[in-house]
Amino acid sequence: MIYTKTGDKGETSLANGQRVAKTDVRIEAYGTVDELNSWIGLLRVAASDVQAELEWIQNKLFNLGAELSEAPGEWIVEADVKQLEAWIDAMQAVVPKQHAFLLPAGNEGVSRSHVCRTICRRAERRMIEAKASAVSLQFVNRLSDYLFVLARFIAYRAGEDEIVWKKITKMCKI
Repeated sequence: MIYTKTGDKGETSLANGQRVAKTDVRIEAYGTVDELNSWIGLLRVAASDVQAELEWIQNKLFNLGAELSEAPGEWIVEADVKQLEAWIDAMQAVVPKQHAFLLPAGNEGVSRSHVCRTICRRAERRMIEAKASAVSLQFVNRLSDYLFVLARFIAYRAGEDEIVWKKITKMCKI
């Protein structure tokens, strides 16, 4: 059965068996990681060049959820951070140098990547509250960098200009 009824009163179990409120910071942290993972699944539809990378990231996010739910084991390691850095470096070697702040907009793939990036940043904040491991915080921080550079890479591969932020000081007339 899919339903157990054990969470009907606002509690859930961590992987170590401990019962906690569904509002516990650990639940909020791995719930946000789960949300990010779902959005990355949607990003995969629009990012065909990096399917293997995004699948790897989705699996690592499941690992991260296991760690945040206090499952025993080593779930995220320094090599995972280094892998993200290698992919970031490879994409940055292709895209033009950034000279301005960019709006989180563009084609569907660019926009989805930015949505993932902002959810990733929220996950990082929740993980800090949950006292996640240092390497897991590095991983999520690097993942948000990866998602930013991926947005730029998607725009570049599509031959599209990035949308640059312009300081607006006057009201727009309708």
